[in-house]
This record gives sequence, structure tokens and C-alpha cells, in this order.
Amino acid sequence: EADKRVAQARAEERRAMAVAQEQEMKALVGQMRAEVVKAEAEVPLALADAFRSGNLGVMDFVKYRNMEADTSMRSAIAGPEEDQNEPLSE
Repeated sequence: EADKRVAQARAEERRAMAVAQEQEMKALVGQMRAEVVKAEAEVPLALADAFRSGNLGVMDFVKYRNMEADTSMRSAIAGPEEDQNEPLSE
């Protein structure tokens, strides 16, 4: 009986550690998404600066927009990513 309780306590400890690690990973993903949003906000500023300095022409901009549209189309065709793994906790 004592061995059973010890084994259950260890299993519960492992489960708690897994839940804690999952929460840490979710927080890390949130931080990374925030960094991506921050970087994406700089793109229009960089484009405007390139236009002003003459390093980007109209045709370059059209090619850039075409590439953006193509990427968006491919993402839409691929569909949203579905979470394959069930979370340990809600």
C-alpha cells in the first residue's frame, strides 16, 4: 500500500511538471508571436524609407505585393493549422 502511494505521488509530480512545462511553452509562444507582430510593424516603415531613398522602385513594390498575395493565397488553400495534441490541462 505504501509503495502504491509513493508511485501515485511520483506520477502526480510528473503530471504537475508536465502541466507546468506546457504553460511555460504557451507563454514562450505568446512572446514569440509578440516579437513577430513587432517585426511586421516595421515592414511598412522600411518600405517607405526605401521608397524615399530610391532603393525601391514601383515595379519592385508591385513584385513585393504580388509575392504577399501569393503567400496569402497559399496559406488560405492550406487551411488553418489544427492542434493535433490535446492539452494536459484546460
